Amino acid sequence: MQWSDEGIVLGARRHGESSAIVELLTREHGRHLGLVRGGSGSRLKPVLQPGNTVGVVWRARLEEHLGHYTVEGLNLRAASYFLLPHAIYGLTHLSALMRLLPERDPHPGLHAALELILQRLSDAAAVAPLVARFEFELLAELGFGLDLSACASTGATDDLIYVSPRSGRAVSRAAGEPWADRLLRLPGFLDGAAPPAGTDLADGFALTGFFLMRHAFEPRGLPMPAARAQFIAALARAADAGPGTPGVPGRRAEPAESPVVGPDALK
Repeated sequence: MQWSDEGIVLGARRHGESSAIVELLTREHGRHLGLVRGGSGSRLKPVLQPGNTVGVVWRARLEEHLGHYTVEGLNLRAASYFLLPHAIYGLTHLSALMRLLPERDPHPGLHAALELILQRLSDAAAVAPLVARFEFELLAELGFGLDLSACASTGATDDLIYVSPRSGRAVSRAAGEPWADRLLRLPGFLDGAAPPAGTDLADGFALTGFFLMRHAFEPRGLPMPAARAQFIAALARAADAGPGTPGVPGRRAEPAESPVVGPDALK
């Protein structure tokens, strides 16, 4: 068997003396692993860094076999992230999210969304809402999409500012005010209609994090990856410091240990 595709590198691990088993999110074949001969060597190792986009040819005798990749670098952007803490944490988090997908199950929409995120990953302010929307879209791809079309209580379709943590359905302002402390906030930027403002980013990450934990990580017996909280913390530091900070041109970024914090860091 043989096919050609384009893929985003999610990770690679050494195999034998010089080869590597590489994990890609491909456009047409989903999350797919394969052996790259010489993948741990000096020529290919820089190509197989997480976040790079590569062109691949996959070959195997049978479809269920691991198979071999021949790779060609298409966009070797990973090196540009090394001095940006939010980018490193973001890559780690996004790769962990992609491992929630079944192997070899195509998700072209997620591939396109991830490619867009990687194009903007150096810009902390620009990438933050993209990652929150990506988590929102991932829930739908996993079969746990939120129903935000109408209020769960009244059927109203406007002024939807809450989500019920029990049902995953939207709740209007009027119906939700008496129970506001028990509901999750629904920021308007998640549908792409407007940029985030105020506490929107914190509310968005709190919303997607709650349902990712309930539907994706807890059923697998997994904790929420620490890289998510570290990514959010790095975004907050960049936002607080303004121009000349990591993710903003003008100053060399200083790598730093990030505390494990939650979405409140963005408030």
